[in-house]
Amino acid sequence: MNVGRNIVTNQTAQQNILDNNITPVVGNPLNIGDGFTGLGFRHSQFFGTMDPIIMVDHYTMTVPTFGTHPHAGISAVSILFEDSIGKFHNRDSLGNDFDIHAGDLYWMNAGSGALHDEAPRPGAKIHGLQVFVNLPARLKNKAPSSLHVKRETMPMLEGKGYRVRLVLGKSNKESSSAESVWPFTILDGLADINSIFEHQIQQGFNTWLYAVEGRIDYQVAEQWLSLNKGESITVSERDTASLKIRGSSVKPSHFVILSGEIINEKFVQQGPFAMSTQRENEEVAARYRAGELGQLN
Repeated sequence: MNVGRNIVTNQTAQQNILDNNITPVVGNPLNIGDGFTGLGFRHSQFFGTMDPIIMVDHYTMTVPTFGTHPHAGISAVSILFEDSIGKFHNRDSLGNDFDIHAGDLYWMNAGSGALHDEAPRPGAKIHGLQVFVNLPARLKNKAPSSLHVKRETMPMLEGKGYRVRLVLGKSNKESSSAESVWPFTILDGLADINSIFEHQIQQGFNTWLYAVEGRIDYQVAEQWLSLNKGESITVSERDTASLKIRGSSVKPSHFVILSGEIINEKFVQQGPFAMSTQRENEEVAARYRAGELGQLN
C-alpha cells in the first residue's frame, strides 16, 4: 500500500488498512494573479493510482487569469460547483464561444492540439475543479472534440441524508446522457452523518475521492476512514468494489468522486501538453508557435 492508498479487495489489503496509518494527500496551495486561489493535486503524489488523472486544481477564480493557452494529449475538464456565482466564458479553437453556468461540465478533448480560454464574466465568482485527464497514445493525435453537459440534464441520486449529482458516467444504475472520449465518472455530492452513499467502482477504474468542504467518512475493505477538508485519497483495484461515503456532522459535507478507466501507459507532461514522449511534446510546441493549433473566434 502506498501514500495514495492503493486498495485491493483481498484479505492482505484489508489488514494493511488496519495496521498502517496512511496519511491522506493534501493539496498544494495555489495563488495566481489577483483572483485565482485554491489547492492543487498532481499524479506524482499518488504513485500511479491517480491514472488516468494527471492533475486536479480545486479553485476559486474571480478575474481572467490564464488567457489563451494550448493543450495537447489530454482532456481539459472544467467542473463548476453549484455555488458558483455568475458566468464562466468559454472559448476554444473548436469554434465554441459560450458561457458555462453553475453546476455545468465542460470537457475539451484536446487530442492533437487545441487552444482554450476560460474566464469569469465581470462580477462572477467561479468555484470548481480543473482536471487534466490523460489520453491513451492511440487518441493523443486524434482531432480535438468537446462536450458541454448542463446542470439541469444531470441525474440526481438522492437518499436519506445525501444528494449527489451524476455529472458524468455511471452510478447506482443511473447513467449520464453524454459520454466522454475516455470512460469517466464524476460525482458531486453532499452527505450528512445520517447518510451512507454507495458507489460501485467499475472494474479497471481508479478512483480519486476528495473532501471539498467539511469532513467525510468513507469505507473501503470494510474499514471506515476519514478525510478533512482539502484532503484526498485514491482507491485502485482490479475487481469491482464498493466505496461508501457519509458526512461526519449534521451539516452536509461536500465531496467529489472522480473515477476513470486506467490507461497504464507512459507519458511525459510538459505544462499543458502530455504526449507519449518528450519529442512529441516538442513537436506540438513547435506547431503551437507556428500557429497550427487553430485560433479563437
